[in-house]
Amino acid sequence: MGTLYQGPPDTAIHDLKVTIQESQLVFPAQETQSKSMFLSNIDQVLNFNVQTVHFFPANLEFPPKIVADRLRTALSNVLVPYDFLAGRIKLNPQSGRLEIDCNSAGAVFAVASSEFALDDIGDVVYPNPAFGQLIVQKVDAIGSDDQPLCIIQLTSFKCGGFAMGVSTNHAMLDGLSFKTFLQNLASQAFDDKPMAIVPYNDRTVLAARSPPQVTFPHPELLKLKIPIGEEPSHPTFDCPQEELAFKIFRLSSDHISYLKEKAKASGPAAAATATTNYKITGFNVVTAHVWRCKALSCDSEEGLERLSTVLYAVDIRPRMKPPLPASYTGNAVLTAYATAKCRELEEGPFSKLVAMVSEGAARMTDEYARSAIDWGEVYKGFPHGEFLISSWWRLGFAEMEYPWGKPRYSCPVVHHRKDIILLFPDIDAANANAVNVLVALPGKEMEKFQALFHKLLEDN
Repeated sequence: MGTLYQGPPDTAIHDLKVTIQESQLVFPAQETQSKSMFLSNIDQVLNFNVQTVHFFPANLEFPPKIVADRLRTALSNVLVPYDFLAGRIKLNPQSGRLEIDCNSAGAVFAVASSEFALDDIGDVVYPNPAFGQLIVQKVDAIGSDDQPLCIIQLTSFKCGGFAMGVSTNHAMLDGLSFKTFLQNLASQAFDDKPMAIVPYNDRTVLAARSPPQVTFPHPELLKLKIPIGEEPSHPTFDCPQEELAFKIFRLSSDHISYLKEKAKASGPAAAATATTNYKITGFNVVTAHVWRCKALSCDSEEGLERLSTVLYAVDIRPRMKPPLPASYTGNAVLTAYATAKCRELEEGPFSKLVAMVSEGAARMTDEYARSAIDWGEVYKGFPHGEFLISSWWRLGFAEMEYPWGKPRYSCPVVHHRKDIILLFPDIDAANANAVNVLVALPGKEMEKFQALFHKLLEDN
């Protein structure tokens, strides 16, 4: 039943032959207040760049030059309410914490061109590492301690189509607030539209309590007793360099409906370990299916007695008391988890796995979230588990309406990691419920994963 997405295609271009034609600093359109901005403990550990690429077909009314001019102006306008994106990250020596110096140092806007047509570069759903050429990686003219927190690159193709590459420091925005940023950027590309959503920038609402009150055990976090703001000796989810096989597995809306029915068929009695009424959602059934395949594909001396932990992000905005504004710009996601022995994953009913995933999200109450934030005040906590499912599935970046239309496709620039599995949407907007599962594993593990992925979709 499961469809293995064909990739990487033999015709994939590994060098897009991109030439940077222009690169400049862009400043807020109006004078902004010079200040230091507090970063929460969630923000503190996310000091790295996240890059996305948004592909647009040719539009005769909006050739790339006009698009570049509009985007440059739009960026300048949004840097007024998003003044922190024109600032720089700095370490406060007194507190040992990272802060944003809102100093209007500017974001970067670059204009580039490729020697290829958009159709030449192959299937944009397949995350080609060459897409990294569509975003300025580093501004050489600026010191390493003064790098911009926001970079936008507009790359035109020979056909008139173009790509908008965006790089933002993850400490600035999470996935949902990045979507809001794109909505505002798109609104300002029109001639006379107001800002789509007023961003809420006060991050002190997620400050740790004084004194910190860690009221829950947090097995999903790894204690690293180093000062906040300093870099760990190894990155999160570091793994030995090894040859990884890389494949995309596509689940259609029919596949997901099948998994939902499978979760219902084994009945609530099979999920009796859940302390709440578990939810049979698309995300929960896909996560449970991927968890089972990933855990059982791993070779281990412990065999079926090995504990497997899956991690996944939960938006805490609506879970806090009082709820955070939907337009909160900082990182407001925490890591939920589900843990089980491999024997349970292999032999237990599917509904029980779905219940455990659902319970992991339900665990994220206001008090649990506050406890996790306070944990970060005592220890520099990083996510800790066998693997993380990072979902771009429902973020809706491709739904943004610009003057020149919606993107043909939007995707992250992917760096293949064994311990991170990505979920991202289908290129066909009509298949909004379909999902692509991006997996990188050593060859033998990938063979097992692939066999299980298909077999467990067909089991009754």
